[in-house]
Amino acid sequence: MFCRIRSAVISGVDALSVAVEADASTGLPMFSIIGYVSSQVREAQERVRAAMRSCGISLPPQRLTVNLAPGDIRKDGTRFDLPIAAAVLGAIGAIDPVILSETMLIGELRLDGRVEQINGVLPSVLCAKKAGCRACIVPEGNQAEAEIVDGIRSIGIRDLSDLIRYARGEWDGATAADSVSAEKDAERIKGKQKEVQPDFADIQGQEQMKRCAVIAAAGFHNLLISGPPGAGKSMAAQRIPTILPELTRDEQLEITKLYSIAGLLPRDQPLLRFRPFRNPHHSVTPAALCGGGRIPQPGEVTLAHRGVLFLDELPEMKRETIELLRQPLEDRHVTISRIGGTFDYPAGFLLVAAMNPCPCGYFPDRSKCQCSPAEISLYRRKISHAMMDRIDLHCEVKAVPYHQLTAVERMKGEAGAADDSAHMRKQVTAAVRIQTARYQDLGIHFNSELQAAQIRQYCPVTDDAGRTLKLAFETLRLSARGYHHILRVGRTIADLDGSELIAEGHISEAIMCRNCD
Repeated sequence: MFCRIRSAVISGVDALSVAVEADASTGLPMFSIIGYVSSQVREAQERVRAAMRSCGISLPPQRLTVNLAPGDIRKDGTRFDLPIAAAVLGAIGAIDPVILSETMLIGELRLDGRVEQINGVLPSVLCAKKAGCRACIVPEGNQAEAEIVDGIRSIGIRDLSDLIRYARGEWDGATAADSVSAEKDAERIKGKQKEVQPDFADIQGQEQMKRCAVIAAAGFHNLLISGPPGAGKSMAAQRIPTILPELTRDEQLEITKLYSIAGLLPRDQPLLRFRPFRNPHHSVTPAALCGGGRIPQPGEVTLAHRGVLFLDELPEMKRETIELLRQPLEDRHVTISRIGGTFDYPAGFLLVAAMNPCPCGYFPDRSKCQCSPAEISLYRRKISHAMMDRIDLHCEVKAVPYHQLTAVERMKGEAGAADDSAHMRKQVTAAVRIQTARYQDLGIHFNSELQAAQIRQYCPVTDDAGRTLKLAFETLRLSARGYHHILRVGRTIADLDGSELIAEGHISEAIMCRNCD
């Protein structure tokens, strides 16, 4: 007897539909799994056999062949245990396969029949919806994640017995499982927001650094902060997510998909509602930063998509690792090629990097710094000019003076003094709204995503601003990339001021933020 069950395999950041076919025929008793499968999938035959035995079902002495089609896509992981079990049960006549004809199944089986959580449930349910399925059977622990997708029913099961009862028409799939309801989700988010959150008001002084943070957040411009130890570089980077605009529904699903595939989705938070903040150590490997491995997995640049990637002590990273960032910073995606295929991962992140001015960190204060000019030059040359040219904003900070460090009463609500995260976020949100309206038909979210041809259309400058930009281009000998970066930053500064034209003051501030040139 033949039976076909629908399932899905993860490929890059999406799921592809897979047909799990089982055939029970006469011949020598054996159980084989074919269809370009890994050793993990082949091991499913023992897990399925034991799980069925724990449910009181013994495999008949027949030749069982399971095929996972199409055969040119590699299948890996334990997500196929449940569909393989269902296909075998249908092939031996233990269940009615018609009931599962419009249902997708994914899940890992334990030897006692329990169904374990897996990664990549959200993209699998989206694939099921796209394929026209009416329902998706998932592990009970993944049901809250599956319910995020509207327009398709999600059924969470605890063990193989639940699947058998459902496929026999003895159970309608209703469960009293503790799935995360919308009210509980709202309460949890509200409680999380009540927790003590980092705030820019905690940073004493450093007004120029805060201004650069606002510009970076408003246009998603990459930011490099240079200064001595203890000047607040790391504090500022950790607080940038607090001033970024809120995620849209599509962005929430996009980020949740990535974390679901990577196995980093919190069990109590099936839908990520906050922008990610990734802070890898400076010893991070190239594969961990940009993704890769024998079976490609998303790296830090992908996990920071739509959020912040903070690289502290940037010159301490290996130069070849730093240079790997050049392509994702320019293209906003990472392409990984392996024998099994080519995988494209999104990498639209906001890079925030921090570095010291010298190996000891105190240059130009010669009362503390003992570094030689050669040592300082060698330290700074660890970051190539091509890499520096891709960073829009360069902010140099100094140590906080005593009178600012001991200030207790913060002046909030006054012009030029309201530097807490709430006030800064209002400025950023207003500028982002302008960009959203301007680029609504282009698929562009921020000014930093503008291409060269689009810059001519959306970055008009006044005559004075044009003369200033020309003088800077000739005097500083800017590259074409540097010229375009200044225009993009100027566009963001103009949006913060609510100006349609980029004025001389906007261009001048953008040039001052390119002090590497």
